[in-house]
Amino acid sequence: MAMLIGAGGFTAAVAAIFTWRFYGSMTTIPVTVSISLWILAVFCFFAGHRVRSRVGEGEVGQDRSQLNPVTAAYLMMLGKAAAWTGAVIGGAYVGVGSFVLPRVGDLIAASADLPGVLASALGGIALSAAGVYLERGCQVPPTQSGETIG
Repeated sequence: MAMLIGAGGFTAAVAAIFTWRFYGSMTTIPVTVSISLWILAVFCFFAGHRVRSRVGEGEVGQDRSQLNPVTAAYLMMLGKAAAWTGAVIGGAYVGVGSFVLPRVGDLIAASADLPGVLASALGGIALSAAGVYLERGCQVPPTQSGETIG
């Protein structure tokens, strides 16, 4: 978790430096940029909820009615990728927001960019949180006392 926050913070700093220097050359940031982030965040959240309920009920195995362990491993990789992607993209838009937010009253372009920047920054943060939720839901539960693996 600390690595995700560090990556997001580093990306925010780099994006802030570039935005402060090159904002005049940037194109507008529409709200539609964040749609894919939000869709993937919702998918990861629901997949994480479904996996957690299956693991909690002990329905993990090779039967068709059970959650296949390989599918759980794939979902775990998706969760990890979503968490890192969300951290980097969310951090980038937080960095852009550090320039846009204080200038909303002064620049017409900043007030036009604000909804897209906020939606994308929050979408990235939501994607990162949903990815962590999915990834942690796919982890193998600890063994019961007295039970051995093998």
